[in-house]
Amino acid sequence: MRQFGSFIRKEFYHILRDKRTMTILLLMPIILIILFGYAITTEIKQSPFVVLDNSFDTRTNQLIEQLQASEYFTLYSKVSNVEEIENLFRQGKIRMALVVSPTNDLQILADATDPNEAAALIQYAQAILSSQLSTFNFQLSTHLLYNPQMKSAYNFVPGVMGLILILICAMMTSVGIVKEKEMGTMEVLLVSPMKPVYIVLAKATPYLLISLINIITILLLSRFLLEVPIVGSIWLVLGLSVLYALVALSLGLLISTITDTQQAAMLISWVVLMLPVMLLSGMIFPIENMPWILQIISDIVPAKWYIIAVKDVMIKGLGAETILKEIGILALMFVTLTALSVKRFKIRL
Repeated sequence: MRQFGSFIRKEFYHILRDKRTMTILLLMPIILIILFGYAITTEIKQSPFVVLDNSFDTRTNQLIEQLQASEYFTLYSKVSNVEEIENLFRQGKIRMALVVSPTNDLQILADATDPNEAAALIQYAQAILSSQLSTFNFQLSTHLLYNPQMKSAYNFVPGVMGLILILICAMMTSVGIVKEKEMGTMEVLLVSPMKPVYIVLAKATPYLLISLINIITILLLSRFLLEVPIVGSIWLVLGLSVLYALVALSLGLLISTITDTQQAAMLISWVVLMLPVMLLSGMIFPIENMPWILQIISDIVPAKWYIIAVKDVMIKGLGAETILKEIGILALMFVTLTALSVKRFKIRL
């Protein structure tokens, strides 16, 4: 029994010695309960919408006031033509538009790149306006932009692309380099004539190539099996994917410089990369519905910007000039993370 107790103490000492792992294990339940409690919600609130009023009827103002009075909608502006509505939808500034014809026909337009969000917005609007429609004798119709069939694959495919690139590039790169440290072979590689930076890049390059193969496979399956159109430039989608993969690789390299065991690398990758991609990137849950602090945190999640850009190109057919913000943010993340990784790698080894 005494020997058994000694073994238990030994295991406790072994676990407590790894302070990084212990910190993650203790913080993980707190992070999970906050994320799952606030990020996972099917409610959609404060969605911006515009109004195009061609009827010039005072009763239309009552419809607008009813929508604004609810917690689900906020008026972005009033517009004068359909072209303005289309531009605002493409730029992602609005989620819904209300169009009133001269004959008092009322049409609701919704961005269906996220079909679940579009269906919820239409349902909210119809419920709010139902009493006024019968009173004022308005005729209501709905129109879904970009995804009229309401296929969930339109929203699912860009998210899966972001998740797979994180899995392969970041997690596998960090584990691969840490494995060399554990086995003691990294020092052997570093005494070779090749510079340390080139050694690390050489280990990361295969994962980048594998990621590109996976991206091409996903695009082929989404186009020919799931029937998700690629409206924009396929080369722009591939270019975005390469840039995002480079960001993921630099994240993996950074993780490898702050961990000494494969277990710690996997744990940090799961908590720091996997959970944010699934919960804070807009892949599953709309970011606009989250508390402001989580919305700020989501800005440092690379997958958020990648998914926004891929949706704009694949589904909406936009060009590079409309996603310069997303490209610039991803490029800045790559440069910053790479510089940090190289600096820490030199210090440690």
